[in-house]
Amino acid sequence: MDLRNEIAQSWRRAELSGLSPGSAVDRLDVTDVDSRSRLLRAASPVLDELARQLAGTRFCVVLADHECRIVARRFTERSVELALEDISAVPGCQFLEERTGTNALATPFETRRGVAVDGGEHFLEAMKQFTCYGHPLTHPATRRLVGVLDITGPAGDANPLLGPFLRRAVSDIERRLLDGAKLAEQQLLAAFQSVQHRACAVLALGQNVVLANTAATELVDTADHRLLQELGRTRRGVRRIRLTSGTPVEVRVEAVSANAGLLFELAPVRPASPVVSRPPGPRELFPTAVEDRLRHAGRARRRVLICGEPGAGRSTAARVVAGESPVLEFDASDVVSGAASWCASVEAAAGVDGLVVIDGIQLLPPLAAVRLARLLDTTTAWFALVSGPASELHGEQATLASRAHRRIELPPLRERRDEIPSIARSLLRDFGASLRLTPGALELLGSQQWPGNLRELAGVLSAAVDRRSAGDLTAEDVAPGCVSTAPGAALSGWEQAEYDVIVRTLRACGGNKVHAAKQLGISRSTLYNRMRALRVR
Repeated sequence: MDLRNEIAQSWRRAELSGLSPGSAVDRLDVTDVDSRSRLLRAASPVLDELARQLAGTRFCVVLADHECRIVARRFTERSVELALEDISAVPGCQFLEERTGTNALATPFETRRGVAVDGGEHFLEAMKQFTCYGHPLTHPATRRLVGVLDITGPAGDANPLLGPFLRRAVSDIERRLLDGAKLAEQQLLAAFQSVQHRACAVLALGQNVVLANTAATELVDTADHRLLQELGRTRRGVRRIRLTSGTPVEVRVEAVSANAGLLFELAPVRPASPVVSRPPGPRELFPTAVEDRLRHAGRARRRVLICGEPGAGRSTAARVVAGESPVLEFDASDVVSGAASWCASVEAAAGVDGLVVIDGIQLLPPLAAVRLARLLDTTTAWFALVSGPASELHGEQATLASRAHRRIELPPLRERRDEIPSIARSLLRDFGASLRLTPGALELLGSQQWPGNLRELAGVLSAAVDRRSAGDLTAEDVAPGCVSTAPGAALSGWEQAEYDVIVRTLRACGGNKVHAAKQLGISRSTLYNRMRALRVR
């Protein structure tokens, strides 16, 4: 059949996701729905009015949220409810094109445009019995997608007035969302004004509003907003935390009405005894425990193996070990042909007072690695061996690595998401830029996987500084250097492990999601669900 361009493109996306027209939709995952969400509170009166207008027809209305997860339905006939259940169109089920093909929830969600899908235009055979029209919902204040509204009926009942009918309902919901946002802001402002004159720092965080008294402005950095919001989602009452500046504070968290925002009162915790601070590391790039081990190895002049992924700061770590001592660096990649002269230079350097750094020992030819291992067995010279992850060292290179007295592994940046704000500020200071990162920019940076680690982050920030020499760096400023330009919450440790397993399996299967699901021992719909949740591209 001849398909309209927007429908043909949707079919193509569904095919690339591994769907076939006969794919089943009766086993999709279902999760809980937040019945108190702003979207539902704004939409419910409109949905009730739509249901009244559709009484006596075989049409129904379905509302999905910002993740295209169904949160509400309205229908007047039992037969309609049974038909929806047959295709998993139930509250809590996520309708995405990679799992449900072309339809009036998934396709408007994907294209951000209103779409009519009639009968045979549905990709899945199970849905060809319906005619439907869906339209995205956009918050008038933030311009962000907040959901999709759909009207569905039997395929033989198609009506050209479905589009205008539904668009009017969309406008009503969006207006109510705006009115609700204004009310929430008023409630947040009133709560803030009632406590802003207290002696402590007072901060109010709403969906698009930040209010702070003078004490909070001096104490709390924009990088702390995300930390506080996460605290507010999981805790109430009083708790002690450490801000990104390193200042320990006691925080009291209070929710303001049903979704207006959170109110924080912060008071610095005064230590019982004087705090002895240690000198900062170069640009404060390493976790405290790692930096302490590097400095201790330097003071003891112990032979050390520094390993980690490319860009994790291995060369900088070697300079931390050296401290004030001279550093003599040798790059294993310089051993192109004939290692004799290169090894002779290393042996000559062993007689000089200072730290001899061998960078990239995983690249050494076997004979050169054996010769260096023999040298380390016979000399008391101070060496730092630098390599990729220790698990990648084999044969003679692993034998050479075993000659180190201490092994220090540098963690990849994706395992240090909580430290990204402080690392980014340190890098910006190195660039000599008087710039701050907004919460949106930090959220975007925190959502990246950073395969290039610190080096990649430095490159993204350097490019952003070139584009903006003063003011605040926003998500828009750093987005050109990011793989994913949609900020999202950082992954937990378990979610990161899931992400890594899925990515490795997809690579091993050449990107084939069907084979990857089989290898992982899960259904294809479960794999798609986890890929969407973990933002696997």
